[in-house]
Amino acid sequence: MTEQDFIPKSYNSTLESGSVKWASPSNIALVKYWGKKKDQIPENPSISFTLSDCKTITEITFTKKESADFSFDIYFEGEKNEAFKPKIQTFFERIEIYMPFLKDYHFKIETSNTFPHSSGIASSASGMSAIALCLMSIERSLSIVEVTDEVFNQKASFLARLGSGSACRSIEGELVVWGKNESIEASSDLYGVKFEGEVHSNFKNYQDTILLVDKGEKQVSSTVGHQLMYGHPFAKERFSQAHDNLAKLKTILASGDLNEFVKIVESEALTLHAMMMTSMPYFILMKPNTLEIINKIWAYRQKTDSKVCFTLDAGANVHVLYPENEKESILEFIKNELVSYCQNGHYICDQIGLGANQI
Repeated sequence: MTEQDFIPKSYNSTLESGSVKWASPSNIALVKYWGKKKDQIPENPSISFTLSDCKTITEITFTKKESADFSFDIYFEGEKNEAFKPKIQTFFERIEIYMPFLKDYHFKIETSNTFPHSSGIASSASGMSAIALCLMSIERSLSIVEVTDEVFNQKASFLARLGSGSACRSIEGELVVWGKNESIEASSDLYGVKFEGEVHSNFKNYQDTILLVDKGEKQVSSTVGHQLMYGHPFAKERFSQAHDNLAKLKTILASGDLNEFVKIVESEALTLHAMMMTSMPYFILMKPNTLEIINKIWAYRQKTDSKVCFTLDAGANVHVLYPENEKESILEFIKNELVSYCQNGHYICDQIGLGANQI
């Protein structure tokens, strides 16, 4: 597929109004994407677990209009929100060529999260993918040719990427690959693809408990963080490492080797933060409590031979990953030893999910 394949030929222009509603989850990358080219193209491939319960629910109501410009209002958690408008304006401008109907309607966008706002969960991934899915449902209603589910998901992922890179991995589940990689035949830089390789039963219903170390605004935006990879002295080696780690992880997912899974996932998390610490300007995104949690996890694993591990996004919060058969013991460990390092004792329990769904 190329970008041109996502430009529709024509529409049925009789649709006057309607509404669509989607729930789309966040995701957590195992192999991290960090650094991008023009038009949200990743410098390296990534693979993520799609989450189940941490999601954005978005309803778009649309009404035909005459004026030839973008027209929309955004409501977050029931309140009109002007702060989100510039990002949606930019998104509409980026995708207009692929969705020419956008200026034909006024859109009322109502959105809410099942998780606390600014909790360190990737709300841009769930939020932008939910909007992309709603717009795809509208386009499907306008289309004079059949839009298959495969084409629907590909284009939804393609559009979501233009709003937020990682959003392209939130359309499907349980594992999604984004970025061309030789070991994943169907992989693409343009959109995320469902991982179709063999997955051992060890990874079924994998658990993710998110420890909210710092619920404040990001110290540095993802956009700025990605830009810091331009001219980074270690960027080339990092991109190569991500390719190698994705190929290794494909083998690990098939074999069920949890020890090797732990090594790759934790190394990827720490490498992401190492790239930030060695950029110019440089940032330390972890907090003291982040490091306390990591050391507690390492000590617990050494003591019990548990397969628990951590990963991090570009922030201080910790995603604690573990097999379903350890759920009871790990939750006890979290309550007894890790909750004290969370802001106000807050944490969120989730697990791997199957992707977005229309409501």
